[in-house]
Amino acid sequence: MSATFYLDLGSPYVYLAGERLDRLGLTEVEWQPISLGGLFKLTGRSSWGLSPRRELGMAEIEARAAHYGLPPLRWPEGWPGHYLHANRACVAAGERGVLEPYARTALRMAFAEGRDLSQTTEVLEAARRCGLDPVWVAKRTAEQDIKDRLRDATEAAHARGVFGVPTLAIGDRLYWGDDQLELAAAS
Repeated sequence: MSATFYLDLGSPYVYLAGERLDRLGLTEVEWQPISLGGLFKLTGRSSWGLSPRRELGMAEIEARAAHYGLPPLRWPEGWPGHYLHANRACVAAGERGVLEPYARTALRMAFAEGRDLSQTTEVLEAARRCGLDPVWVAKRTAEQDIKDRLRDATEAAHARGVFGVPTLAIGDRLYWGDDQLELAAAS
């Protein structure tokens, strides 16, 4: 059965889920970057990271990371930021067949190393770590077709019923949140 993992590199919940997919036997999964900001515009929502529950949410994520046996979470300075460029880099990485390694590397940089993926230098460092030419990535992420593909993927996810990340789609069923992975793996 086909599975799609909808992600945005600015989400610590995506980091938690991405680190656990393989552990739960969810190995045949297509990683699909979308723009959470674009999805928020389509759904009329906004980030909990900008709300009064920010501190509680951050503490919950830190506790989940510890429970899952992941390194202590290190929050990027100024999180949440603007991750459109980083998500466009995912689309470019997909052209070279390294979308999943790029996304995993970038998420680890953000949430295990505390590096700010809203900074172009960090996006390009993730590319370098994955064997991508940073100059090529910088050029591709500025091109209209990459921008269009990310926007189109976001709109298609929304049309499918995705309203947040991470969402794992297995067949016609959507599992939203890293805490739904066990249920998804059992399906």
